[in-house]
Amino acid sequence: MDASESAALMTLLRTQPVASLATLHKSAPAVSMVPFALLPDGAGFVIHVSQLATHTQDMRRNAAVALLITASLAAGDSPLALPRVSVQGSARSCPPESPRYEQARHAYLAKLPDAEPLFSFGDFLLFVIEPESLRYVAGFGRAMSLVGERMHEVLGQTG
Repeated sequence: MDASESAALMTLLRTQPVASLATLHKSAPAVSMVPFALLPDGAGFVIHVSQLATHTQDMRRNAAVALLITASLAAGDSPLALPRVSVQGSARSCPPESPRYEQARHAYLAKLPDAEPLFSFGDFLLFVIEPESLRYVAGFGRAMSLVGERMHEVLGQTG
């Protein structure tokens, strides 16, 4: 991944407000939509979810999840050429007493300020999805995978 591809990936992650969240529900794949934000150090993706939601119950039973974030479809674009990133990781609850809670909350509200009232609802929780691998498709014939230290270097870019 070169510098321009890395910058394009980070722009996608910073500008797109929602991701498809894949969980395991009763041993079968299930997909839902969640707003998300990236922690500033790239160590995780923050989601704020209701305890009543099926995907929250799924994450509590099995932390293995995936996120899919796609660029917006502009007029004339081929859906197959859309930049997109798929993230595999582990979902961890981030309760208010957690050392990362304030950082996670701040990152989430910096990207999604309209979500502030939901923090007063007793059934909403923060989760941090800790990435284990990332597959970035920049367009036709331009796909790359990131894992380990290199993935964390790219995700930790500020800008």
